[in-house]
Amino acid sequence: MPTSSPSPVRAADRRISPVFLAITAVTAVAGWGVWAGVPAVGLAVFLFVTGAWVVSLCLHEYAHARTALHSGDVSVGAKGYLTLNPLKYTHALLSIVLPVLFVILGGIGLPGGAVFIERSRIRGRWRHSLISAAGPLTNVVFAVVCAAPFWLGTLDGVPPYFRYALGFLALLQVTAAILNFLPVPGLDGYGVVEPWLSRKVRRQVEPFAPYGLLAVFALLWIPEVNRAFFGLVDAVLGGLGVSEWDTYWGRRLYQFWLGTDEVPAG
Repeated sequence: MPTSSPSPVRAADRRISPVFLAITAVTAVAGWGVWAGVPAVGLAVFLFVTGAWVVSLCLHEYAHARTALHSGDVSVGAKGYLTLNPLKYTHALLSIVLPVLFVILGGIGLPGGAVFIERSRIRGRWRHSLISAAGPLTNVVFAVVCAAPFWLGTLDGVPPYFRYALGFLALLQVTAAILNFLPVPGLDGYGVVEPWLSRKVRRQVEPFAPYGLLAVFALLWIPEVNRAFFGLVDAVLGGLGVSEWDTYWGRRLYQFWLGTDEVPAG
């Protein structure tokens, strides 16, 4: 009896979503407002950083889906994952709403994650690991791009508002990358190592996967863990040329509703 071949990915399944384009447009306009120093510059920083953060979340999920597509899971096209539309994710709450909320409340890049990959279609442990790694690697690239003006020394003439916003955005990307690479069930880091574990270990760990992110979040409330984590974040950012001064003022501008003193020139 002949077996049915997987459906090819249609052009419409790859077309960039108007939702993503709208988010990108808002980010660009807000970025111009930050650069120009509009009167409501705090609001402009908020919209710019939030918009860019959502764009990075979409690219994170797209990287998972695109890598899965080239590894054998053609179902990601029909699910809409290749359109960069955040509304197509399995859990939009986990992938978009909660990460944005945590940025607003705490200034931390909480990893999301809600593209369903049909792992049974994929052969080879390396491919499974690469699919999981593709998302946080996108955050690494985004962090390097945001920090490029700092480590390249090309900030002369850049308005301080824009500089601080870029620094804070780089911080979000670094925190997301570090958290996502933790080998904790439910996070991408565990997805990287899981294919190399024995079936027995995977079965034992599986029940804890839904609670991995909550456990990490709870640990970050412990002062010693929090200091160690952000010490690592600051060390990485320092290596990229982004100072604590930049990220501090970026966060202050972002949380404009708290009010802020006069922003220093640099």
